[in-house]
Amino acid sequence: MDQRLLRVAWLSVFGVIVAAPALLWFSMTPTVASAVIETESMWERLSVITGLLAVSGLVCTVTLPSRMRSLNRAFGIANVIGLHRFLGVIATILILLHLACVVAADPVNVALLNFPQAPARAQTATAATVGMVAIVLLTVFRKRLNMSYDLWRSTHLALAVAILVFSALHIWLLDQLIRDPAMGSLLVLLALVVMAVFGQRWVWRNFCDNSTEFLVREIRRENANVATLVLEPKCRPNGTAGTWAFSPGQFAWIRLDRSATGEEHPFTIASSAHQETTEFTVRGSGDFGRKIRRLRPGSPVWVDGPHGDFTNDLNDGSGFVLVAGGVGITPMMSMVRTAAHRGDHRPYRLVVVASAPEDLLFRGELAELRRHLDLEVTEVLRHPCEGWSGPTGGIDVNLMSVVLADVEQPEDLDYFVCGPSALVDDVTQVLEVLGTAPDRVHIEQFDFV
Repeated sequence: MDQRLLRVAWLSVFGVIVAAPALLWFSMTPTVASAVIETESMWERLSVITGLLAVSGLVCTVTLPSRMRSLNRAFGIANVIGLHRFLGVIATILILLHLACVVAADPVNVALLNFPQAPARAQTATAATVGMVAIVLLTVFRKRLNMSYDLWRSTHLALAVAILVFSALHIWLLDQLIRDPAMGSLLVLLALVVMAVFGQRWVWRNFCDNSTEFLVREIRRENANVATLVLEPKCRPNGTAGTWAFSPGQFAWIRLDRSATGEEHPFTIASSAHQETTEFTVRGSGDFGRKIRRLRPGSPVWVDGPHGDFTNDLNDGSGFVLVAGGVGITPMMSMVRTAAHRGDHRPYRLVVVASAPEDLLFRGELAELRRHLDLEVTEVLRHPCEGWSGPTGGIDVNLMSVVLADVEQPEDLDYFVCGPSALVDDVTQVLEVLGTAPDRVHIEQFDFV
């Protein structure tokens, strides 16, 4: 499906989830709503509306990071995760407003906050509220708390499940809305959506989807700190070889054990989209990177993907400028390797920024690819060594002007940038000065917390 149609479809789905419960409440049958509304105060009505909007927000919040490929392709993984964070904060605010409206409707209700003495319906609401506040604070202050990603991830998931369970129990114990057949059916439907999302993400994909299992064919050293993991799909029980399609520039999560709570990390695919094997170039820093480098041929690896919209397959530009820092070169290698396989005649201009010459990866292969593509490679060292004659420092307007000097119609080029945040900031500022249209600039940065 076209990316624009995907966006419209998903926006429609989320729009229905957000609006349906509140709109239905306004139009409920007199036996439940109208008779009650006649005696309800403004604060009581607001408490219902904020509660229903909070429920809708929770459903959208847990659906967004469920790694649905069509959703990630429609909006991009960075936008999806950003919206997940935003809606999480909005849902927390709505829950707090719901609580405030309940107390404003009748100050006696403040006694509901006395957890040991409160009825079960209030206890579940308090537990869900505390969970939402905790999940937001842990995300905001994770680095200050020196909390590892894996511990944060496990805690985040446990809190999310607890919040959903306590919220469902709160609605059930209130028994006010579920008595209406239409509203009750809608709330059950939303609960089924959440269960389906969790089941697909944490059960099916982790334990039942055999297409996620790969075998290590080779670990290839690129330099002292970087290695390439070469994978092949595991044969199915009937003896046929598995297949795995992706677009150049996409990424996947890699796990080394088949577990819902096992450690996993995202890595960009470095190989051509038309290659028999799938390659991931990984920096060896950190425990997970070292574990990958110690894998032996034949070892099983589980791959969740492909994901992302950082791919030139979605663009029809006259050419591409690829700017990479460090291992940010991996999606660019996938793009140029794929272009070579396809016989793409459009210009590719690759700018690679590294600290030292030994950090410049794939130099020999890139020299060979230049024989098959309209490819020019510009290498930039931040800390040049003796004898280095190439560009130094970083990306500036002069350097980018030289890179674009021999390209016809530079306004029709698409720019792909992947690397540290400082590099991304520099490049975006330079492209802004050069008058590059914002929709021509595509950025990849992994930040899932």
